[in-house]
Amino acid sequence: MEQHLVERISQNPQPKKSSIHTCQALREVVVVVVVVVVVVVVVVVVVVVVVVVVVVVVVVVVVIVFLIVVVVVVVVVVMAIVVVVEVVVLVVIVVVVVVVVVVVVVVVVVVSSSSSCK
Repeated sequence: MEQHLVERISQNPQPKKSSIHTCQALREVVVVVVVVVVVVVVVVVVVVVVVVVVVVVVVVVVVIVFLIVVVVVVVVVVMAIVVVVEVVVLVVIVVVVVVVVVVVVVVVVVVSSSSSCK
């Protein structure tokens, strides 16, 4: 029986070769899996970095546009207030001038009429 096994093993030394081939194939599979995992991780990191950069740029642009809009609105409101103040000041000046003219005319008329009364 042992002789039969020894003859069979000596005639067919394939198990060692197939185990070597299997070990080499496992190493190649491990190398391929590691390379694929590294590539996937690098791609994911690059995609995440690009997405973060795009989000930051969009947020900065939105904030800048918002600030510009706010500044424009504030400038428009301030200009409107300045125009209203100018109009009010002009109206006050016109009213004061009219009142002064009316007072001067009344005084002149009263003085001239009172001197004619004497």
